[in-house]
Amino acid sequence: MSKKRILLIEDEADMVYALNLQLEAANYEVLSASDGQAGLDMARKEKPDLIILDLMLPKIDGYKICRLLKFDEKYKKIPIIMFTARAQEQDKKLGREVGADAYITKPFDSKVLLDKISALLKK
Repeated sequence: MSKKRILLIEDEADMVYALNLQLEAANYEVLSASDGQAGLDMARKEKPDLIILDLMLPKIDGYKICRLLKFDEKYKKIPIIMFTARAQEQDKKLGREVGADAYITKPFDSKVLLDKISALLKK
């Protein structure tokens, strides 16, 4: 069975490194982009199995990326986990409105993230 591919759109290099290690250890293939435009382009080109999306990104923010993908017939089935330090209820509400499948706040528990990824990929 081929590995599931996860696209990580995150601009903090340390976070990308840490998540890469955890996801690869859990037997996922990881693609990454460090700004919103590169992430959106990669999502459209690679069609990953799941996207982990930071909100505060250079060029295009995570809300806009999520909206662009979720409202496009070709990409709307890709599960998106909003992954952010923004923990306010209005941020979570906006995440749901643009189509996010899950919302995980930083700092995060890696088991919670891995469990959520596993659940979304089984749908």
